[in-house]
Amino acid sequence: MKKISFGFIAVCIFCLNANAQNTPKKDNGGITPEKLESWVPVPIITPGNTNADAPSDAIVLFNGKDLSAFQKKDGSPAKWQLDPEGTVTDVKGAGDLITKQAFGNCQLHVEFRTPAVVKNSGQSRGNSGVYFMGKYEVQVLDSYDNVTYSNGQAAAVYKQYAPLVNASRKPGEWQTYDIIFTAPIFKDNGDVEAPGRLTVIHNGVLVQNNVSILGPTDWAQVPVYKKHNPKLPLLFQDHGDNGNPISYRNIWIREL
Repeated sequence: MKKISFGFIAVCIFCLNANAQNTPKKDNGGITPEKLESWVPVPIITPGNTNADAPSDAIVLFNGKDLSAFQKKDGSPAKWQLDPEGTVTDVKGAGDLITKQAFGNCQLHVEFRTPAVVKNSGQSRGNSGVYFMGKYEVQVLDSYDNVTYSNGQAAAVYKQYAPLVNASRKPGEWQTYDIIFTAPIFKDNGDVEAPGRLTVIHNGVLVQNNVSILGPTDWAQVPVYKKHNPKLPLLFQDHGDNGNPISYRNIWIREL
């Protein structure tokens, strides 16, 4: 076998570099790296010390002290029970807890606890719900070792989408929902231009991945959109008949 000298290798490398430099550059339409940069300022906020703490631009709906951000459906004061530990608990027959302020696109953080003492099963075990715009429900339920229809368990978009996984904690333990809601957009004639969307993180686990909402929540009918205002109040459901009061705490929301 013939030996190849280092000098020959060097000449080859030189020729390759020369050819590369003489090769015409691909026309990219005059785009430079700088043209791909955006220098629009991004708003600065102060995040909380933990994921549960409200950031500086959030609206705190419930901080454990009062229900001034809420009312009943008829506009009268909310009747849920304020607890010494800084939580609020649904009282059977007290009516839904409805925000005074209306919201559209938003990020919501809420913590909830189903009763430690289990009395019922299925849909009658710690049933409540978070209704965006008072219409689109993310189910609240004790789904720890509790069999029910999958699109009605905890973190389901009720009767529409089952959660990707069941991330429920044991009864009596605090749980979290971090939810991104995109409100539906309607045309002037009432047709849907863009459906609503939901992303749900349950106890730190992604369980709804930007799903397209089919319409308002209904227990016994196929959901059908009807044009409504771009912003409407948020609602926490008093299920009324389950006998398993739900507790909430640390509720805050960011308008997007």
